[in-house]
Amino acid sequence: MITLADAALDPALTRDGTQPLLTYYNDATGERTELSGLTAANWAAKTANMIRDEFGLMPGDVVAVDLPAHWQTAGVLLGAWWAGMHVRLGYSDDAALAFCSMDSLDGMDQAPEIAVVSLDPFGMPLRNLPIGLTDYAASVRVHGDQFRPSGPADPALDDRTVAEIVAAATASAGAAAIVAGSRVLSTGLWDTTDNLIVHLLTPLIAGGSLVQVAHPDESKLPSRAATEKVTTTLS
Repeated sequence: MITLADAALDPALTRDGTQPLLTYYNDATGERTELSGLTAANWAAKTANMIRDEFGLMPGDVVAVDLPAHWQTAGVLLGAWWAGMHVRLGYSDDAALAFCSMDSLDGMDQAPEIAVVSLDPFGMPLRNLPIGLTDYAASVRVHGDQFRPSGPADPALDDRTVAEIVAAATASAGAAAIVAGSRVLSTGLWDTTDNLIVHLLTPLIAGGSLVQVAHPDESKLPSRAATEKVTTTLS
């Protein structure tokens, strides 16, 4: 059985892993960061190795994620799924590990282990992180670039299995005419299971690439769509 990360990454890696897979804009900060398929897989592998080797989690363990739509969030999610984790969005009492930002730390502070994600444009570590918390950006870099999955969690995201999520993403792609090679621009949030499927997983599972815009400046979207050679826009 494949993991959800395999379903999301394999189309890009099979086609050409050097091509852009996720291009992230933040119109509030002016940030633009681009990950190829190979780079996204590298972040996912490092994250999966960190989850398994540093935190000692096993396939099927629960990982809570409270992070905004961001390229680092994609690395966290793909890595968690590659490691076979059962991902829950937001705090969960049964979570063995929580990934959050400094802004969402208060909602996750009861988790047994907490990894704080900097959301820095260049993936830089945090400064002055409180004792007892793991700095994701600093810790993940020391882990290996390759990972061999041992099996998916069931379910993989909230209460949905890998097969259910892939089916939902495939249906969403069909409805939006997203196919292999599509360049998809999205301003959507990744705050719910349905939103995450539509705005992150649908383009990737369909074999397309994603241009994700946070805090969108509506006046910039037409020119950005032209520059990025966008074929489909999701609101």
